[in-house]
Amino acid sequence: MSKDQPIETAIWGKNAPAHGETPAIALINPKCADNVAKAIRLASCFGLKQVWWTGHRVELDLAGKRRLPREERMKGYKDVSMIQCDYFFDEFEDATPVAIEVREESENLFEFEHPKNPIYVFGPEDGSIPKVHSGHCHRFVEIPVRHCLNLATAVAVVLWDREYKRYLNDEIGEIITPGEFEDRGMIESLLGAD
Repeated sequence: MSKDQPIETAIWGKNAPAHGETPAIALINPKCADNVAKAIRLASCFGLKQVWWTGHRVELDLAGKRRLPREERMKGYKDVSMIQCDYFFDEFEDATPVAIEVREESENLFEFEHPKNPIYVFGPEDGSIPKVHSGHCHRFVEIPVRHCLNLATAVAVVLWDREYKRYLNDEIGEIITPGEFEDRGMIESLLGAD
Protein backbone atom coordinates (compact mmCIF):
# COMPACT_ATOMS: atom_id res chain seq x y z
CA MET A 1 0.00 0.00 0.00
CA SER A 2 1.18 3.51 -0.57
CA LYS A 3 1.92 5.75 2.41
CA ASP A 4 -0.98 8.08 1.66
CA GLN A 5 -3.56 5.33 1.16
CA PRO A 6 -5.48 4.53 4.34
CA ILE A 7 -5.76 0.89 5.38
CA GLU A 8 -9.16 -0.28 6.52
CA THR A 9 -9.69 -3.47 8.43
CA ALA A 10 -13.11 -4.80 9.27
CA ILE A 11 -14.80 -7.80 10.74
CA TRP A 12 -18.31 -8.37 9.42
CA GLY A 13 -20.83 -10.28 11.50
CA LYS A 14 -23.80 -12.36 10.38
CA ASN A 15 -26.19 -9.42 10.45
CA ALA A 16 -23.89 -6.93 8.75
CA PRO A 17 -25.06 -5.54 5.40
CA ALA A 18 -23.57 -7.08 2.25
CA HIS A 19 -20.39 -5.36 1.09
CA GLY A 20 -20.13 -6.80 -2.42
CA GLU A 21 -20.27 -4.48 -5.41
CA THR A 22 -20.59 -5.85 -8.94
CA PRO A 23 -18.91 -6.24 -11.30
CA ALA A 24 -16.19 -7.82 -9.18
CA ILE A 25 -13.32 -10.29 -9.39
CA ALA A 26 -12.92 -13.24 -7.01
CA LEU A 27 -9.69 -15.23 -6.91
CA ILE A 28 -9.92 -18.62 -5.24
CA ASN A 29 -6.86 -19.38 -3.08
CA PRO A 30 -4.36 -17.60 -5.34
CA LYS A 31 -0.79 -18.80 -5.06
CA CYS A 32 1.12 -15.69 -6.15
CA ALA A 33 0.90 -12.17 -4.79
CA ASP A 34 1.90 -10.90 -8.25
CA ASN A 35 -1.31 -12.28 -9.75
CA VAL A 36 -3.46 -10.66 -7.04
CA ALA A 37 -1.66 -7.36 -7.64
CA LYS A 38 -2.16 -7.66 -11.40
CA ALA A 39 -5.86 -8.46 -10.91
CA ILE A 40 -6.16 -5.27 -8.84
CA ARG A 41 -4.43 -3.31 -11.60
CA LEU A 42 -6.80 -4.83 -14.18
CA ALA A 43 -9.83 -4.05 -12.02
CA SER A 44 -8.72 -0.42 -11.93
CA CYS A 45 -8.06 -0.36 -15.67
CA PHE A 46 -11.54 -1.68 -16.47
CA GLY A 47 -13.44 0.21 -13.76
CA LEU A 48 -14.21 -2.61 -11.29
CA LYS A 49 -14.26 -1.59 -7.64
CA GLN A 50 -13.47 -4.85 -5.82
CA VAL A 51 -11.05 -7.77 -5.95
CA TRP A 52 -11.82 -10.54 -3.48
CA TRP A 53 -9.60 -13.49 -2.71
CA THR A 54 -9.82 -16.57 -0.53
CA GLY A 55 -7.24 -18.59 1.34
CA HIS A 56 -4.06 -17.55 3.08
CA ARG A 57 -1.34 -18.12 0.52
CA VAL A 58 -1.44 -14.38 -0.27
CA GLU A 59 -1.79 -12.10 2.73
CA LEU A 60 -1.18 -8.49 3.57
CA ASP A 61 0.85 -8.38 6.77
CA LEU A 62 1.17 -4.68 7.46
CA ALA A 63 3.04 -5.15 10.74
CA GLY A 64 5.64 -7.32 8.99
CA LYS A 65 5.87 -4.79 6.12
CA ARG A 66 4.81 -7.40 3.57
CA ARG A 67 2.62 -6.03 0.85
CA LEU A 68 1.48 -6.78 -2.65
CA PRO A 69 3.86 -6.00 -5.50
CA ARG A 70 4.16 -2.65 -7.25
CA GLU A 71 1.05 -3.01 -9.46
CA GLU A 72 -1.20 -2.69 -6.44
CA ARG A 73 0.62 0.38 -5.16
CA MET A 74 0.70 2.52 -8.30
CA LYS A 75 -1.40 5.65 -8.57
CA GLY A 76 -5.01 5.23 -9.47
CA TYR A 77 -5.45 1.78 -7.98
CA LYS A 78 -6.69 3.05 -4.63
CA ASP A 79 -10.18 3.06 -6.17
CA VAL A 80 -10.18 -0.77 -5.95
CA SER A 81 -10.94 -2.47 -2.63
CA MET A 82 -8.84 -5.54 -1.86
CA ILE A 83 -10.80 -7.94 0.29
CA GLN A 84 -9.60 -11.28 1.65
CA CYS A 85 -12.70 -13.31 2.53
CA ASP A 86 -13.36 -17.04 2.25
CA TYR A 87 -17.14 -16.55 2.10
CA PHE A 88 -17.33 -13.73 -0.43
CA PHE A 89 -20.55 -15.01 -2.04
CA ASP A 90 -22.36 -14.06 1.19
CA GLU A 91 -21.32 -10.44 0.64
CA PHE A 92 -23.32 -10.00 -2.57
CA GLU A 93 -27.08 -9.46 -2.63
CA ASP A 94 -27.73 -9.44 -6.37
CA ALA A 95 -24.93 -10.97 -8.39
CA THR A 96 -24.34 -13.54 -11.10
CA PRO A 97 -21.29 -15.64 -10.22
CA VAL A 98 -19.42 -16.63 -13.40
CA ALA A 99 -16.71 -19.29 -13.04
CA ILE A 100 -13.89 -19.01 -15.56
CA GLU A 101 -12.93 -22.64 -15.90
CA VAL A 102 -12.42 -25.37 -18.46
CA ARG A 103 -15.36 -27.75 -18.02
CA GLU A 104 -17.44 -29.84 -20.36
CA GLU A 105 -20.49 -27.56 -19.98
CA SER A 106 -18.58 -24.25 -20.13
CA GLU A 107 -19.68 -21.58 -22.57
CA ASN A 108 -17.14 -20.31 -25.06
CA LEU A 109 -16.04 -16.76 -24.18
CA PHE A 110 -16.50 -15.71 -27.83
CA GLU A 111 -20.23 -16.46 -27.55
CA PHE A 112 -20.71 -15.55 -23.88
CA GLU A 113 -23.06 -12.69 -22.99
CA HIS A 114 -21.78 -11.02 -19.85
CA PRO A 115 -24.44 -10.46 -17.17
CA LYS A 116 -25.03 -6.95 -15.82
CA ASN A 117 -23.97 -7.93 -12.30
CA PRO A 118 -21.08 -10.42 -12.57
CA ILE A 119 -18.64 -11.78 -10.06
CA TYR A 120 -15.90 -13.33 -12.18
CA VAL A 121 -14.55 -16.32 -10.22
CA PHE A 122 -11.07 -17.58 -11.10
CA GLY A 123 -9.43 -20.72 -9.71
CA PRO A 124 -5.90 -20.91 -8.33
CA GLU A 125 -2.81 -21.06 -10.53
CA ASP A 126 -2.23 -24.67 -9.49
CA GLY A 127 -5.72 -26.11 -9.47
CA SER A 128 -9.42 -25.81 -10.22
CA ILE A 129 -12.27 -24.01 -8.51
CA PRO A 130 -13.35 -26.29 -5.65
CA LYS A 131 -16.97 -27.49 -5.49
CA VAL A 132 -17.64 -25.34 -2.42
CA HIS A 133 -17.18 -22.31 -4.69
CA SER A 134 -18.21 -23.65 -8.11
CA GLY A 135 -21.53 -24.74 -6.58
CA HIS A 136 -22.43 -21.06 -6.19
CA CYS A 137 -21.67 -20.23 -9.82
CA HIS A 138 -24.55 -19.74 -12.24
CA ARG A 139 -22.46 -19.71 -15.40
CA PHE A 140 -19.21 -21.37 -16.52
CA VAL A 141 -17.01 -19.87 -19.22
CA GLU A 142 -13.83 -21.06 -20.90
CA ILE A 143 -11.37 -18.96 -22.83
CA PRO A 144 -10.77 -20.42 -26.31
CA VAL A 145 -6.97 -20.86 -26.37
CA ARG A 146 -4.67 -23.84 -26.92
CA HIS A 147 -3.23 -23.90 -23.38
CA CYS A 148 -4.32 -22.65 -19.98
CA LEU A 149 -3.51 -18.99 -19.40
CA ASN A 150 -1.71 -17.45 -16.46
CA LEU A 151 -4.24 -16.27 -13.84
CA ALA A 152 -3.63 -12.55 -14.41
CA THR A 153 -3.78 -13.02 -18.19
CA ALA A 154 -7.11 -14.87 -17.88
CA VAL A 155 -8.49 -11.97 -15.81
CA ALA A 156 -7.30 -9.51 -18.48
CA VAL A 157 -8.87 -11.48 -21.34
CA VAL A 158 -12.26 -11.79 -19.61
CA LEU A 159 -12.40 -8.11 -18.58
CA TRP A 160 -11.33 -6.95 -22.04
CA ASP A 161 -13.99 -9.19 -23.64
CA ARG A 162 -16.62 -7.68 -21.31
CA GLU A 163 -15.58 -4.14 -22.16
CA TYR A 164 -15.44 -4.83 -25.90
CA LYS A 165 -18.91 -6.39 -25.91
CA ARG A 166 -20.24 -3.44 -23.89
CA TYR A 167 -18.78 -1.17 -26.58
CA LEU A 168 -20.44 -3.19 -29.36
CA ASN A 169 -23.78 -2.94 -27.51
CA ASP A 170 -23.50 0.85 -27.07
CA GLU A 171 -23.27 0.47 -23.28
CA ILE A 172 -20.16 2.65 -23.02
CA GLY A 173 -20.59 6.39 -23.35
CA GLU A 174 -17.03 7.51 -23.84
CA ILE A 175 -13.99 5.47 -24.79
CA ILE A 176 -11.21 6.12 -22.29
CA THR A 177 -7.52 5.62 -23.00
CA PRO A 178 -4.57 5.88 -20.59
CA GLY A 179 -3.43 9.01 -22.40
CA GLU A 180 -6.69 10.76 -21.63
CA PHE A 181 -7.34 9.27 -18.20
CA GLU A 182 -3.80 9.75 -16.86
CA ASP A 183 -2.85 12.63 -19.14
CA ARG A 184 0.08 10.62 -20.47
CA GLY A 185 1.64 10.06 -23.83
CA MET A 186 -0.04 13.02 -25.49
CA ILE A 187 2.35 15.40 -27.20
CA GLU A 188 0.15 18.36 -26.23
CA SER A 189 0.48 17.56 -22.52
CA LEU A 190 4.24 17.13 -22.86
CA LEU A 191 4.56 20.54 -24.47
CA GLY A 192 2.12 22.18 -22.07
CA ALA A 193 -0.27 23.21 -24.87
CA ASP A 194 -3.98 23.60 -24.23
